[in-house]
Amino acid sequence: MTSKPKGPPPAADKYAHIKPLPDPPKRPDAMRQFLPNSRTVLTLRHFFRGRQDILINGQGYLCHDTRDRSNWTVPDCVIAFGVDPLAIELRNGYVISEVGKPPDFVLEVASESTRRRDIEAKRKIYEDRGIAEYWRHDTTKGELYGAALAGDRLVNGVYQPMEINVDPDGTIWGHSQILGVDLVWHSEKLRVFDPMIGEYVLDPDEAFDEVARLREELRRLRG
Repeated sequence: MTSKPKGPPPAADKYAHIKPLPDPPKRPDAMRQFLPNSRTVLTLRHFFRGRQDILINGQGYLCHDTRDRSNWTVPDCVIAFGVDPLAIELRNGYVISEVGKPPDFVLEVASESTRRRDIEAKRKIYEDRGIAEYWRHDTTKGELYGAALAGDRLVNGVYQPMEINVDPDGTIWGHSQILGVDLVWHSEKLRVFDPMIGEYVLDPDEAFDEVARLREELRRLRG
């Protein structure tokens, strides 16, 4: 019996030409953004699990092409539908001219070093690039951005502010049409609420607790 010749997996040839972009410089207050941003990215990945054509990532460069670096940005969360996420991740950034379309969704988390650029310059950049929704989240409840949660939706090529609701208990939320979920500032966290089933999407901490609970229940059933 002859064995098949060994070689690189088929995907290796497909992506061999990709040269990664450099890592963006680390901001001095990056640690403050890390936990809320990671929680949001992982929660949205859980919500869209099973789909292979969605990029949900962040902290890499976003640009139209690689020639002019004057308008390169580093969004905290980028979501794009109908793309090859692995190719973009191997590129270490989102190059619109290479992907063939802009991202559908961008989220920025407020920080001292980026707040003015997030509100002013980036809003115009993302509008010009045709990004359908641009969201901003402020963990200080508005000390940096002026609002705990804000969003803009592209209408005829121009950003229009989205409706942000404030419930009697202080919960702040808005609906993302592009994602089909509500983004909610609740219990000092940015949560993801699925209006189709009327429940919050499990965040990483809750998912870990649920797995631990199921393991304990399995041990109990096994005696």
